[in-house]
Amino acid sequence: MYLWGKPDWPAFTWDERSLARSLVHVSREQGRLLGKMEALGFDLRSEAHLRTLTEDVVKSSEIEGEMLEPDQVRSSIARRLGMDVGGLIPADRNVEGVVEMMLDATGNYAEALTEERLLAWHGSLFPTGQSGMRKIRAGIWRNDSSGPMQVVSGPVDREKVHYEAPPADRVPDEMANFLRWFKQPGDIDPLLIAGLAHLWFVTIHPFDDGNGRIARTIADMALARSEKTNQRFYSMSAQIRCEHKVYYDTLEWTQKGGLDVTQWQKWFLNCLLRAIEGAQETLGTILDKAHFWERFTKEPLNKRQIKILNRFLDGFEGKLTTSKWAKIAKCSQDTAYRDILNLIDRGALQKDSGGGRSTSYSLIIE
Repeated sequence: MYLWGKPDWPAFTWDERSLARSLVHVSREQGRLLGKMEALGFDLRSEAHLRTLTEDVVKSSEIEGEMLEPDQVRSSIARRLGMDVGGLIPADRNVEGVVEMMLDATGNYAEALTEERLLAWHGSLFPTGQSGMRKIRAGIWRNDSSGPMQVVSGPVDREKVHYEAPPADRVPDEMANFLRWFKQPGDIDPLLIAGLAHLWFVTIHPFDDGNGRIARTIADMALARSEKTNQRFYSMSAQIRCEHKVYYDTLEWTQKGGLDVTQWQKWFLNCLLRAIEGAQETLGTILDKAHFWERFTKEPLNKRQIKILNRFLDGFEGKLTTSKWAKIAKCSQDTAYRDILNLIDRGALQKDSGGGRSTSYSLIIE
């Protein structure tokens, strides 16, 4: 019997005493991170927000086996936020849909989560009504026309059923109950609201597909409410991706257990703590970038140099050569070489070992 089949469903309980220490620890680290970000200034906070949302969208889709192009995600988010960043490229419809959902959830976190809003999110996730090669009902609750909604793994002849969701005819009432609770959750710690919302939604599993991504988005919305800011500086989805096996094991164990969800909430809080701690790396990268540009405030760089160096600072893949510079900056190789020599003289680039056609250059971070 699954959670939703218990007589007292959905009367969830948990042991507050066993969660108290984790709650205090996570809340303190959450506050410390927000304090550090507040001290950065608007431009650097916006950069951290862009990086975090990009990672969140990419990793949340990756958990479900869908690989999105990070540059497309970053470009889509930057355009919607009105950020003037270099290297913007067109984004596919499925990328635009995921970004639209995430920005609506976290940017408009104070607005009510309604059935209409959820259905619109689902429709934006699947703009063509397809999930891979499979046709699905986008923007509408599932109807189980092809059988019960099950989470399975393994080959066709040896499938393992990890979970079976409540019948489709129960979904409208189940979602109405969930949405009423999410609007007025009562006297519950905001961090526990986020964990419970994630679990409750994914247990109902109201859609043909996309339930995991929407559950994580709802949790992000609840976390944004707890912080009272529409800017995100850590990614739960990225952390869940790192420990996805434990995530699925904990979820399965919880959905097959009783209504005491203490272990789920404990895992959620610890995962959240690791996500917040991981944001320190993003903060360090942002500060390194700020310090790097401070070196060139007196003698500004040209537009080509700024564009390429930004690409470097954002995680340039592969080696930088004169020909790559010319291609990205859309200039001649002679111009590219002059730009590079100028940056070497100014201490921004250094020549790597090797020579000839294989000559490459790397960034100098002081």
